[in-house]
Amino acid sequence: MELSGSSSTEAAQPSQWEQEGDRQLAQGEFEQAAAIFEQWAEAKPETLRARWLLGVAYLLLGQEEAAQLTWTMAIAEADDTDALHVEKALGELVDILQAEARRQTAGDQWERVWLLRRHLSELTPDDPQNALLGIQSAMQAGYLTPDAFPDWGLTAEWAELELPAELFPLLEDTVRRVMQWDGATPEPLAWLEAVLPKLPNPNAVAQWLFDRCIQLQVKLGAPQPAIRYAELCLHHFPNHTPIKERLVWLYQDTRRYGEGLALAQELLADCQTAYQRLMRNSLRLRGLMMMSDRWQESLHALAENTQLIEQELAEFQPDPNGIVEAKLMCLPTFFYPYTSDNPEQTRSLQNRLAQLYVENTHAMVAQHFPDYRPFQPDDAIPWNHDKLRIGFLSRCLRRHSIGWLSRWIFQHFDRDRFEFHVYFNQITQLPDFSQQWFVAPATSAQIMEGGFINMAQKIRHDEIDILVDLDSITADSGCAILALKPAPVQVTWLGMDASGLPTIDYFLVDSHVVSDAADEQYAETLWRLPQTYIAVDGFEIGVPTLRRDELGIPADAIIYFSAQTAAKRHPDTTRLQMQILKQVPNSYFLLKGLGDAKGMQSFFRTIAEEEGVEGDRLFFLDRDQNEPTHRANLDIADVVLDTFPYNGATTTLETLWLGIPLVTQVGQQFASRNSYTLLRNAGIHTEGIAHSSEEYVEWGVRYGKDRALRQAIRTRLQRSRQTASLWNAQQFTRNLEAAFTQMWEHRLTGR
Repeated sequence: MELSGSSSTEAAQPSQWEQEGDRQLAQGEFEQAAAIFEQWAEAKPETLRARWLLGVAYLLLGQEEAAQLTWTMAIAEADDTDALHVEKALGELVDILQAEARRQTAGDQWERVWLLRRHLSELTPDDPQNALLGIQSAMQAGYLTPDAFPDWGLTAEWAELELPAELFPLLEDTVRRVMQWDGATPEPLAWLEAVLPKLPNPNAVAQWLFDRCIQLQVKLGAPQPAIRYAELCLHHFPNHTPIKERLVWLYQDTRRYGEGLALAQELLADCQTAYQRLMRNSLRLRGLMMMSDRWQESLHALAENTQLIEQELAEFQPDPNGIVEAKLMCLPTFFYPYTSDNPEQTRSLQNRLAQLYVENTHAMVAQHFPDYRPFQPDDAIPWNHDKLRIGFLSRCLRRHSIGWLSRWIFQHFDRDRFEFHVYFNQITQLPDFSQQWFVAPATSAQIMEGGFINMAQKIRHDEIDILVDLDSITADSGCAILALKPAPVQVTWLGMDASGLPTIDYFLVDSHVVSDAADEQYAETLWRLPQTYIAVDGFEIGVPTLRRDELGIPADAIIYFSAQTAAKRHPDTTRLQMQILKQVPNSYFLLKGLGDAKGMQSFFRTIAEEEGVEGDRLFFLDRDQNEPTHRANLDIADVVLDTFPYNGATTTLETLWLGIPLVTQVGQQFASRNSYTLLRNAGIHTEGIAHSSEEYVEWGVRYGKDRALRQAIRTRLQRSRQTASLWNAQQFTRNLEAAFTQMWEHRLTGR
């Protein structure tokens, strides 16, 4: 291209070349800009600025080698005896690259910015500003990797740098961005640890670290990275109590029970109020229950909880300016059903704590969010839909027991009469399982973000008729939303025993999973479905990895099996299981489940020795790599021994689907009647069902000694796949839809 206004290129002034070339750069016409700068460089080879700008044009065209060659030759041809001249010229190149990087930043052209700043870093490797802006551009362009931090000079050596005050805003911004991007990899963490003490607002830094820890743990399901951020926070802020509490949870969730217990004890020693002691003691109990050899400590902690709960209930006064966390109604009572079958006590404590939480929450909402009003029983419904809108709220609609069991109704619901809307709580990235089983078949699906008020407002805005809670007290965030009553009718189903929230209208059960006396124990109305409160169409079975011969178990031996979390390992039931083993010659017990491995082995071996059972008859298995493999390996069992007073649920369903005889003890509370209702709805009405400890042992021994009985039960269970209500998710969905329809009619008519 030739510039106009002159008879020849040579006559053109350098300022005109630069001006026109810069205009082409600004317009993104990089080829034309390169042509102009080439003319300038040819006409004025002694003008280094022409070479610098030509290299920039090549760079923006993606011709990195040409750019580098242009700059290298320009430097080589310069008068190397005049070092000052060369240094000044290179400074000019830096200025040109800086200016172009700023221009491309203004246009959000992050790949170009990244390219420009990468070359700048080669010229000015000690420039902290360019390093920070370079990391940000790499992040924006999608090119950032952990090993890029040393390449940009962002290392632990920043601890020794003296940074100018004007750089702090950029440093703070970069730190926050890196925290949000990083999954707690070594290189970024090393740099963060070096620069955090330099930031002028330590309180803000502590909050950033805490927030990132929560995000990694709760939203992204990444406990190990969350731990690294929590420990980083605690290193710089050793008195940060919330991060200590969060770290206890994280240690427990990653099976670092000893560290979690030590930190929980430290927190307990520094309580200022009864409320603090209740919550921290409950947190300690959460770890103890997963350490089977600390059973007596667990009972002592639970007894203290009872006293503290009663004290909190007696002294409580609603405070619209005070914050009562939903954890108050979730954590303190969580383990009562695991230690005793006493629904009168458990339900009373649960209901009263839930009532306390709702009273305080509603007082807070009335004062601080006057535009939001929870649905009241006599409120008119401000909408009228052709189809009944059912919302499902859960954090577990993934490869989790709730996900495995609830997925079937989304395949079978009547789309002519109902809409199913899914609200993913505490999830930001949906796995393929969630996409396939929930997002694809649902009417709509969305990830819930923001505060509880915002989430409740979203559900209200969607005009959901009936909101179904799938998590109960396993998810305090869900309880916080449900306490705000965003839907006219609210129902708890599946996740656990009921929450006791007075804003929940119904708890879905059946006639076997709760006793006849249960109605008086619940704040919710018990809605008994006609057959079963859960049904599935089956389970995916993988390839087994367990073999008798590899375990050293004889082919003719009897294998008892139990796969349960450590919290369900009640010593009384474990003792009964050892008594069964003792009475059945050539029998072995395979054990698997979450919990402290050493503690569980010590727990079982001690009781086995007390009952006269050889320790080599116990096998402690590692967890399987996935659920289908777990189910395939379950088939090694001749008999599965259930836990009490907290039964299995998903494990029981898997056992029955595989046709394996099960021994369970039936109690009074919901948690101790799960296996009972599942057996009944699989067509097994008496076999393996014990109503006392003695019967539990009798059935365990009988199954172990009577091969014909075991085979008969296997045959019945396998045939039940074609006939039993437990394996008919389509009919169950029809029953569920009928229940929803009746609930809505009751709401409209005021019944």
